[in-house]
Amino acid sequence: MTKEERSVLEALDKIVQSEKVRAKILPIAERVRADLARKPGALMTWEPVALETFGALPPAIRSGWVFILRAGSDTGAERHPNSHQRMMSFEATGDLQTDLKSAESDVQTESEIVWQSNVLVSDPDAPLERRWISIPKNVWHRPVIPKGADWVVVSFHTVPAAELIEERPGARQMFYAGDNQSNQGAG
Repeated sequence: MTKEERSVLEALDKIVQSEKVRAKILPIAERVRADLARKPGALMTWEPVALETFGALPPAIRSGWVFILRAGSDTGAERHPNSHQRMMSFEATGDLQTDLKSAESDVQTESEIVWQSNVLVSDPDAPLERRWISIPKNVWHRPVIPKGADWVVVSFHTVPAAELIEERPGARQMFYAGDNQSNQGAG
């Protein structure tokens, strides 16, 4: 991790860990959790968060999100061709696996990707690298959630919510916000 990237993650961490912001995120997480409960077939649900919720963010941040990923699920490989993602474990734990080669290659199936495990925890006293992950544009990643508890994450992107693109192997794309929202994607 570069010094600059660490600085961005430290700034985001300070914001999200503040009592004021946590108090605003908790009701959003409960709404997203209720949405997941209403959709037994969904692997995850999400909601974009108004940037004003967080106060002063690093300039590159253009959208914030709360995702809840179902316990015991693997949401599959995805990447964001138009955004650098920073994500923190807000509640529970999960493994945000990333492409070990960090190649910007096109793949037809996720079996072509060599995965590196990044288990993230929600303990505020854990080192930054155990709670946050930085995923550059076009890097394949996939959340794998252990059985037991749904995983709540807060995610930041460098594009506005309406412009965030998710790409799956085989070049299938979708948008997270707007008319194309399906709540089946993977954060």
